Amino acid sequence: MDDVDLPPNAASIPLVGREADLAAIRSFFGESVDRGSALLLTGEAGVGKTVLLDAVEAAAIRRGVCVLRAAGVQFEADIAYAGLNQLLVPLFDDFDSLDPVHRDALKVAVGIGSGPAPDRLLTSTAVLLLLRAVAARLPLLLIVDDLPWLDRATTGVLGFVARRLIGSKAGLLAASRSGSYSFFEAGDLAEHRLQPLDEESADALISTVHPDVSPAVRRRITAEARGNPLALVELPRALTDQQRQSQASIPSVLPLTDRLQAMFASRVTELPTPSRELLLLAALDGTGDLATIEAAAAGGATLNDLGAAEQDGLVAISLDTGSLSFRHPLIGAAVVDHATVSSLRRAHRALADVLHDNPERRAWHLGEAASGPDEDVAVLLEEAARHRLRRGDALGAVAALTQSAELSPSPAARSRRLAKAAYIGVGEGGELADASRLLAGARVADSAGRESLHAAAASAFLLINRDGDIPTAHRLLVGAIEAGNHGWDASDDALVEALHLLVLLCWYGGEPRLWQPLFRALDRLTPEPPELLWVCSQTFADPARTGAAALPRLDRLIATMGSDPTRVIRIGTASVYPDRLPDLREPSLRVVERGRNGTAPVRRHLGALMHLGLDFYHLGRWDDADRLAAEGLQLCETHDYSFFAWYFHYVQAVVYAARGDAEKSAEVAERIVQWSVPRGVRGARLFACHARALAALGSGDFETAYHYGSILSPPGTIAPYVPHAQWGTMDLVEAALRIGRDAEAAAHVAAMRESGMAALSPRLEVLVRASEGLVTPGEKGAALFQEALSVDRPERWPFDIARVRLFYGERLRRLRATAEARYQLTSALEAFERLGAAPWVTRATAELRASGHAVPTSVKPGRVSLTAQEREIAALAATGLTNKQIAERLFLSHRTIGTHLYQLYPKLGITSRAALRDALAALDADDEG
Repeated sequence: MDDVDLPPNAASIPLVGREADLAAIRSFFGESVDRGSALLLTGEAGVGKTVLLDAVEAAAIRRGVCVLRAAGVQFEADIAYAGLNQLLVPLFDDFDSLDPVHRDALKVAVGIGSGPAPDRLLTSTAVLLLLRAVAARLPLLLIVDDLPWLDRATTGVLGFVARRLIGSKAGLLAASRSGSYSFFEAGDLAEHRLQPLDEESADALISTVHPDVSPAVRRRITAEARGNPLALVELPRALTDQQRQSQASIPSVLPLTDRLQAMFASRVTELPTPSRELLLLAALDGTGDLATIEAAAAGGATLNDLGAAEQDGLVAISLDTGSLSFRHPLIGAAVVDHATVSSLRRAHRALADVLHDNPERRAWHLGEAASGPDEDVAVLLEEAARHRLRRGDALGAVAALTQSAELSPSPAARSRRLAKAAYIGVGEGGELADASRLLAGARVADSAGRESLHAAAASAFLLINRDGDIPTAHRLLVGAIEAGNHGWDASDDALVEALHLLVLLCWYGGEPRLWQPLFRALDRLTPEPPELLWVCSQTFADPARTGAAALPRLDRLIATMGSDPTRVIRIGTASVYPDRLPDLREPSLRVVERGRNGTAPVRRHLGALMHLGLDFYHLGRWDDADRLAAEGLQLCETHDYSFFAWYFHYVQAVVYAARGDAEKSAEVAERIVQWSVPRGVRGARLFACHARALAALGSGDFETAYHYGSILSPPGTIAPYVPHAQWGTMDLVEAALRIGRDAEAAAHVAAMRESGMAALSPRLEVLVRASEGLVTPGEKGAALFQEALSVDRPERWPFDIARVRLFYGERLRRLRATAEARYQLTSALEAFERLGAAPWVTRATAELRASGHAVPTSVKPGRVSLTAQEREIAALAATGLTNKQIAERLFLSHRTIGTHLYQLYPKLGITSRAALRDALAALDADDEG
């Protein structure tokens, strides 16, 4: 802990120089801890955080507050929920007050129950419910020291709980060293930073703890300690009696950290051998459990031998809780650093012998005790890694696999285990630098052997993330799959994982030929492909042709998905094009919450943000979509996942396009293109084309919209293995009609009708029926628009539905069904205004005026601005010239003239050539004004 190391009568020593800090903390929590608060106490190592925690604890107990306390321990940082076990020991009897689901989950997590590993969110909720229940009876204060050395699972739970204490009589006070990395997500929690002591307080502290130190030596120590209480208390202990009293010179000293470590080491080596043996067991065990320490020392030292260490202030022992804690983490580290190799192995072996009921910790100790390669222990560690991964502890699994690899006798086994660790690192852990190092180690370990599937998958992922080289990554992975010795066994985890990654690589590439190796592999899997993998291949590859047949199985997967982040994201992937993402909204939000708390893998956090961004865009929650995209981009930057940034740029681009910010949309889309083209990521380029086409439609540039829509999917076909082509179908049909390409529009509608996209989702059926209505003249076309609007719960897609209402209203106005036209146009206008879809607001407003409807001033367009070319075309058209005549005069095509005029009418608030003269006159008057 960060406690200053005090002599045996420490309790009688006052808290020097910290009165203001103690008052601030007491004031924050309130005298009765009754407002549910969380506070993070930070400061440099040795600044006295633990002493302050002790004072807060003592004051709270005096006020009748129930205090639960835990501290991170360096050697148990890899043991999931070790800190939670430590914290909740006094409440074990209260577990039964919870409902069975939360009770059993919590018991399994803290190691006092049996059963399958609980979901992290379930465990976090169980802890919160337990604390609230206890706090309802009496005020409760949780004190947690040394957050950086607390296990990741516990810090995830604490981060979850800290934000949900408001309204209860429970508080959380946690201490962490400044600048240290912790899995605890502090976020917007209040922080109190503990500063070094001022000169007066520093002098008072030395005088109190070491009254025999002369004033001159005190000044020297105060100058070197720079207000650090731990150094102020410890430095005099390294001096001889003569040096303390200025009777001998004081030697020069090393930097503070090195000096303190050396002092701890010297104090440890002065202890009797039995004491050092017990301290070594305690340091390596990490739990502080006296029963475990005593059992491991059987036949040797006894707990009585800890007396010397306790008297010297190195450890604190509580007989009430049966636990031992080091007064500072550096003491435990010094014990380990100064132990011989043989004594370390003996201690690890002794601990392994008494931990039969904890296979994970036993496997780790056996690994540390091994003097050379040992396949039996390597197998145990690999099994421990599997357990950790099932609990969501990806980094713990990587550590266990790395240790397993080190003990593997054969190069092939060593390489395989390192490759598996690398794959977990890139797929779950989010530690790409470490994964790269592990992968390099796997290749060195068995340079002559065949690369494993895990190695190939990790290589492919690292390759695309660094260079985005899709073709190379695809060839590498396909080669490893086809050359593997898996026997096409559908239960082979490495094979199935590789195929899931191959699905994504094919999609990123956007080329039909890339998919063929995947389908060959699926056909060869025995007895049959796993259901989720098969469904993904049907709904994500070419859904317009194969997706509808997979919908019953997809719906079954959604209904039984559970809470595993990987499964949630993969089912979400299968749900993108069938428009089932709303069914995954809540599970995806939970994955995001867990990601923010550090309890879900970074890649799954990113995947959930991607799916929610698309979902919210279609739902019309554009601010939320934009916010989630920004969060995703920040995650990509923080964790060096540069490859995935394009997806979030796409979400931003379509939001900007729909809102009418064509310049911003084009800028972001161009960023996608510039990144994707040299890397062969054709799928990303096609996404950018969709955003560009939509932006061009909004600004009335139908030639450009048609150009980009045709790249996404050539007119007359729904591009095979480009599933995003379905989303741009109605855009392409509208653009084609606006520029006089009626035949191309009709051919594209025929392709839409012949494909299976209408059966894939109600939204896609809307696009098909509305596109049919656009190319079908008269009342038959109007009936098709009405059919499109008759889908179940159209509010799920407000932007798409509003666009269809606009088309319908335009048609009805031309059919002189004025009342019904106004209804459709007003509904469209209101929807566009709610969404903030400015270009479509302008179009709907112009149509309403043309129908004779008085549009409220609040929705009238602002000051009109025309380009020089637009003014010239408008002026010529106002004189009565035809499009062809204007085109000949300006050396442009008549289609371009038609496009400009169609764009001009909404800007000027008119619907015909006849109104051009007056509109231009009004515009000139405004300009003069």
